[in-house]
Amino acid sequence: MKRFPGSKKLFEKFKELTNINEDCSDTNSSNNNLDISCVENKTDFLDFEEDDDEIEVRDIEQSDEYEYESEDSGSEYEIPQKSHKRRKRLRICSDTESDSQTETEKRQQKDIALDGTEWEELGNGCVGRLPSHTIFKDTSGPTGYAKRNIMLGSVSSAFRLIIDNRMMSHIKTCTELEARNVLQKNDWEITIEELHAFVAILYARGAYEARNLKLSYLWSEKWGPSFFHETMSRNRFSEIMRFIRFDKKSERSVRLRTDKFGLASEMWKSFIDNSQACYKPDQNISVDEQLFPTKARCRFLQYMPNKPDKFGIKFWLAVDVRSKYLINGFPYLGKDELRPSGVPLNEDVVLNLVKNYMNCGRNITTDNFFTSIQLAKKLLAKKTSLVGTMRANKRELPKIAKVKKDNMALFSTKLYKSNDTVLTIYKSKPRKKVLLLSSKHKSVKIASNRKRTPETVSFYNKTKFGVDVLDQMARKYSVKAGSRRWPLQVFYNILDLAAINAWILYKETCDENITRKQFLFQLAEELSSEYRCCRKEASNQKQERKAMDCTPENSKESPYKRKSCQIRLCNKNRAIYTCNTCNKYVCGKCSSQITCTCKICAS
Repeated sequence: MKRFPGSKKLFEKFKELTNINEDCSDTNSSNNNLDISCVENKTDFLDFEEDDDEIEVRDIEQSDEYEYESEDSGSEYEIPQKSHKRRKRLRICSDTESDSQTETEKRQQKDIALDGTEWEELGNGCVGRLPSHTIFKDTSGPTGYAKRNIMLGSVSSAFRLIIDNRMMSHIKTCTELEARNVLQKNDWEITIEELHAFVAILYARGAYEARNLKLSYLWSEKWGPSFFHETMSRNRFSEIMRFIRFDKKSERSVRLRTDKFGLASEMWKSFIDNSQACYKPDQNISVDEQLFPTKARCRFLQYMPNKPDKFGIKFWLAVDVRSKYLINGFPYLGKDELRPSGVPLNEDVVLNLVKNYMNCGRNITTDNFFTSIQLAKKLLAKKTSLVGTMRANKRELPKIAKVKKDNMALFSTKLYKSNDTVLTIYKSKPRKKVLLLSSKHKSVKIASNRKRTPETVSFYNKTKFGVDVLDQMARKYSVKAGSRRWPLQVFYNILDLAAINAWILYKETCDENITRKQFLFQLAEELSSEYRCCRKEASNQKQERKAMDCTPENSKESPYKRKSCQIRLCNKNRAIYTCNTCNKYVCGKCSSQITCTCKICAS
């Protein structure tokens, strides 16, 4: 018999191990923490291996018969001699170890961003029930106020809803004050009809795409269109352009203390209010920036090297994607002291632009400057979804979105979910990934085309271009001209956007298919019609007065001086009369007849 110290305790442990099933994984905590000391080399009896998550007992060799006797109690235990070798593998795991294993598996499935945002990987989804915040519950199109005031065949009726008489009266008052102050003439004045004719000439010049031509070419009787010199004289147009203002100079210093945009803020605010009163947007709204090109003297002028025109005034705009109607906007004036310190600029801009169109199931599409998870959560709280691209340097993105060199195949897609937002990572090019965040899509379906485009990317491509198309249309027939006064440049932008909004209102209200160029020509004609009629009447009265002055009774009292005959059928005779048709001086020899009228008939 072989004897060694502690043989009784070792035998009890061996007996417990041999009574455990091989597939068993749950045992009492007292049996799990096995403390088996190493046996001397003489007793090559048990071989234990211990791992982090489990304890394995390997290569248990049973001898045939061994007899040993405990030193403490003196009792003897007989173990049969070794007859054959049998290898058993026992796996014993505790409850704490199984819990830690499930936690590690979950951690492997989740990706935690730098700011603590947890992302869970998703598979390709299928079309299912839409979330409640994506169901549109409002009307769209022209409002009842617009439908009651827009008349078929009168495009100016739509324009006068956007640029109303109150705005024109404000321009009239400010322009008269400036002209009287500069010219020192208290009798200088301008009428609303003349202002409408001035705006009509601007629209006609934009429709002809002649904004870079000199005024002398436009007013030329030989080369220019007849509309310009028939509507207004060139000198009068230049005079109005010189003195036109949009604020009162006496109140300017006080206003600029609190409003950097004070020289044109009242005009812009009235334009936005009138545009919102006439139209309701559809389900999809696009938010983006517009850079109105100018190098005018302005302290909030922006330089953007990625734009075609590097310098200009930046405007934040919200546009209806379906119709390209401008629903809201405001200029970027630099650092805003009224903005809360904890609210980023991108969130503040989007929330202010769409604040009147929330809680109706609308969707906001933005670019990578605006999109963030915090903005998506704030919009979801007001039943509004967000779809937009994201920059790769955002802290809330998972690690795979930040890696430039990855193992993603071309045109492959990975989907991650965090709360109610879905992140799409699409490998569009060998060295470029598209990162797109969406709170509108609950699941993302992959198209079966060659590029395997995800559903979120296709939706973004259909709804991202609202502001870009609006800006492109405004630049096509723009009324803009060179000027160093930034309020006048803002007025040009207002006229461009107002013409587009009026064109959309007229088309949808009257159900008439009219091109934008045709709309601008017709608008210019209708706006100038009243002033042209007044000017024609004044011209006729002037000719009548000249004709009365040419009668023999009035010839002696004629205030005109004697001049040479302009007909030249005589020998340079002197003349005091003018022809009723051509208004040239004509002598008695060159005139066909002289009509006489008595004073009673003349009166």
